[in-house]
Amino acid sequence: MSDAQAGGIGGVPPPDAAVKRPGPGAGDLKPPKKSIKKTLLLLVGVWIGGVILLYALFGSGGRNNSYQPQNEFKLDNWINAGVFSINKAVLYLFLAAIATCVSMIYVANRMQARPNKVQTAVEVLYQLMRDNITGGNLDEKMARRWFPFIGTLFLFIMFSNLVGYIPLPTNTEEKINIFGAHIPSFSLYAATANLSIPLVLALLVFGSYTFEGIRAKGPIGYLKGLIPSGVTGGMAVFIFFLEVLSNIMRLMSLSIRLFANILAGHLIILFMAGALAVILGVSALAWFTIPAGIALFAFEVGLVAALQAFIFATLTAIYLGGAVAEDH
Repeated sequence: MSDAQAGGIGGVPPPDAAVKRPGPGAGDLKPPKKSIKKTLLLLVGVWIGGVILLYALFGSGGRNNSYQPQNEFKLDNWINAGVFSINKAVLYLFLAAIATCVSMIYVANRMQARPNKVQTAVEVLYQLMRDNITGGNLDEKMARRWFPFIGTLFLFIMFSNLVGYIPLPTNTEEKINIFGAHIPSFSLYAATANLSIPLVLALLVFGSYTFEGIRAKGPIGYLKGLIPSGVTGGMAVFIFFLEVLSNIMRLMSLSIRLFANILAGHLIILFMAGALAVILGVSALAWFTIPAGIALFAFEVGLVAALQAFIFATLTAIYLGGAVAEDH
C-alpha cells in the first residue's frame, strides 16, 4: 500500500481505515456507578463501625437528669433594663433585621443588565412576592399599596428563620473555658422560636387588615361586613360573634404556626445532634443519630425557613384582600 493510500487523500482517511475509538473513561463526566456505590458502602461502614466502637469504649453511663434541653431556649438577660433588657432573642432580632436590610440594599445598588447568581435569586424572590403572594391575592391597587409591607414581612421572617440555624455563642447555661475566659457555648436559636415575636407580627397583621377594612368601608360598614348578606335576627348576632372569634383565632393561627414549626425544628435538630445521647448517657447514640441530624438541618434550612415565611406572608395578603371584599 502506498503512502498516499495509507494516509488517504488530502488528509482524509480511506474508507476501509480502522476507526480509532476513545479509550474507556475518555470524555466521561459522571463518575462510574460502582465508585458511588463503594463510597456509600464505605460511609455506611464507617457509620456502623463508629457506633460499635463508641459503645464498646464508653458503653452507657445511665440517664442524665441534670441536662434539660429546654434550657437551650431559656432567655437570660445580658443587660437588665426592664422592658428594654437585652438577651439572645433581641440579638437574633437585630441580626435578622440587619441581614434583611444589608442584603437587599447591597443587591439593589449592584443591579446589572446581565444578572449574576445572587441578583437572579433576589429577582426570583421579588417575583414570588409580587406575583404570587401579593398579586395573587390582592387587586392591582391594593397590591401596589401593600406590597412593601408584605414583602418586608416575608423577607424579615425568612432571614430570621435562616439566621436561627447559624451556631452562635449564646448558650449561657453551658460555658467553654478558653485560656481562662468563660465563653458561652455555641447553640442554635431563632427569634421566631419565641412566641412573643410571631405574636407581635400577627398583631401587626391584624391591625393592618382591620385598618384597611375600616378605611375602605367605614367602621359601621366593616362591622356589618362580618355578617353575610341575607342573614338576619338571632342568627346574625351569632354569626357576628363567630366572625369576631374567627378574627381572634387568626392571631393564634399566624403566631403559633410559625412559632411551633421553628421551635420543633430546632428541638429535633438538637436531639439528633447529641442531646438525646446526653440525656440517655449513651455516647454511641450521638454518632448513630448524626446523619438524621444533618438531613433534618438541611431540610429546615432548605425548605422550612422559606416555607413558613411564605405561608405567613400569603395569609397576610389573603386577610388584607378579605377585609375590603364586598361580600366580607
